[in-house]
Amino acid sequence: MQHWKSYKYKNFTFLALSLLLTIFLIQNKTFHALLFHLGTFGYLGAFIGGALFVSTFTVSIGTAILLILAENYSPVFLGIIAGLGAVAGDLTIFQFVHSRGFVEEVKHLFEFFGSDKIHHLLHTKYFSWTLPVVGALIIASPLPDELGVSLMGISRMKPYQFILLSFGLNSLGIFIILTASNFIRP
Repeated sequence: MQHWKSYKYKNFTFLALSLLLTIFLIQNKTFHALLFHLGTFGYLGAFIGGALFVSTFTVSIGTAILLILAENYSPVFLGIIAGLGAVAGDLTIFQFVHSRGFVEEVKHLFEFFGSDKIHHLLHTKYFSWTLPVVGALIIASPLPDELGVSLMGISRMKPYQFILLSFGLNSLGIFIILTASNFIRP
């Protein structure tokens, strides 16, 4: 137990374990069927689909749930409800990066590998405002949000600012995808 308290990479370890668990669950056919069944739960399914939409490992399932729901529900309301779910998923990642010492672990790794150039880059005035902008572009895109949320978590962005930005960008992105799917369907 004493060794765990002094271990510097707790967050990376938890992240690796959660990724392994996610991979295992996604490959489990029963779990996979359960997730696709969420598409029949209406707006609750939209909220869960939005939460799944933000992760690399669950983006395809989240998108499938939302596309199933888009056959019977308004893309505007789905975008709003799924946007709230996406905020819940993004906020979990943001809090993990922002307040759980993850930034310190990353800094320690940079120092360990002796990257003076990266250290200098992180402390330039241009870098501080580009992190949230690049993060916002990633969140607004159909790409999974982990990198964008991590960039915003590393920056000095306040949680309420992040929530508003995440909701707006995710809702808009989901709405665009659902609206485009109506035109692509045979």
